[in-house]
Amino acid sequence: MAELMNARGTRDFGPEDKILRQELCDTLREMFELYGFSPLETPILERYDVLAAKYDVGSEILKEIFKLSDQGDRDLCLRYDFTVPLARFVGMNKGLKMPFKRYAMGPVFRDGPLKIGRYREFWQCDCDIVGSSSMVADAQLLEMFQTFFSKIGLSIQIEINNRKILDGILEQLNVAKDKQTDMVLAIDKLKKIGLDGVEKELREKGMLNEQVDELLRILSIRGSNREKLEALRVVLKNPIGVAGINELEETISYMSEQSNVLFSVSLARGLAYYTGNIYEVFLQDQSVMSSSLGSGGRWDNMIANFIGSEQKVPAVGISFGLEPILDVLRKLEKVKGGKSLTQAFVVPIKTLKESVGITRQLRLAGIKTDIDLLGRNVGKNLEYASAMGIPFCVIVGPKELAQGIVTLRDMSSGDEKQLSIDEAIRSLLL
Repeated sequence: MAELMNARGTRDFGPEDKILRQELCDTLREMFELYGFSPLETPILERYDVLAAKYDVGSEILKEIFKLSDQGDRDLCLRYDFTVPLARFVGMNKGLKMPFKRYAMGPVFRDGPLKIGRYREFWQCDCDIVGSSSMVADAQLLEMFQTFFSKIGLSIQIEINNRKILDGILEQLNVAKDKQTDMVLAIDKLKKIGLDGVEKELREKGMLNEQVDELLRILSIRGSNREKLEALRVVLKNPIGVAGINELEETISYMSEQSNVLFSVSLARGLAYYTGNIYEVFLQDQSVMSSSLGSGGRWDNMIANFIGSEQKVPAVGISFGLEPILDVLRKLEKVKGGKSLTQAFVVPIKTLKESVGITRQLRLAGIKTDIDLLGRNVGKNLEYASAMGIPFCVIVGPKELAQGIVTLRDMSSGDEKQLSIDEAIRSLLL
């Protein structure tokens, strides 16, 4: 007999955990729709050649894609993220009205190394705007970060940068094209290893002394967002770098709340596909958690590459990290677990047939209702409802039926009221 266990890197979510995840997804869904996004569902299975087209041959990411073959010996894979399926969908549906604003939530799969907080199956919650190159679209997405995290009671800091600024810096320093990716990866470690660590790694990767010195001067620029961008404008003169500065300044100018937005010239992510603004969200108190809670950026090339078009199809999107967000909420005790979504539990006392009818009435009124199915006594049923976190019990005995009432018990206080069915429904709906 096989040992009962999960596949490595996967987890079960019991009702208590799933309820919390579902509530968070419901909050995200409401916000996505508030900002004019519509849902899109794409298959978990993708053709391998389509998914792999996003990345360079030899990319580490390709090693993490779950590959499989169907009975026709076609190469398939489990989706790695939601971005490539979106790009494929847009490419296959050329009649879409633009801008196309979609959100998607569901499982993605990565066959990577396992560690605490890293799994092979996990959920992503994304929204993207396709067809607009306006920085208003970028600003709207940043505002959505602010709206959502404010709603769930978390104080965040949004770090922003622009890939064109990084490209412009390296171009101005005359760093060879084939070495730029390695240099950007080193720059991106500034928060983790500091200036000295970055300097050491840059020199190890072959950057010349004068290039390192100039780059460190740029990375050491301090001040407000405006002051840092103005200082950068003085030293960065090439067209691509200036374009990046302009895009960032314009994006920030459209935001009403800028106090938690931080320009970080070292931020570099998504090297394979981001083309402009990039963002990453962190908890302000990083002693609670230092991991990113969300991220995103502008990806203006991928769709055109998919459809073989010389004309770009601009796109920008963000993703919310469901797992780290839930971890933070639990650490800060901002969520209360529940084992059931039931609002009312009907307790029959030798009145099963009538209680089934009353249960039906409560459900028709929109009240999430359950009923004892094991024939337990009142005490055992009240104990069960308490253990499951059900807020109310509706007790139905022969005396209640004779008087046309039920006993509504508040499980948190223990208070009981004798009410008609209609009165009980109104009370439960308050």
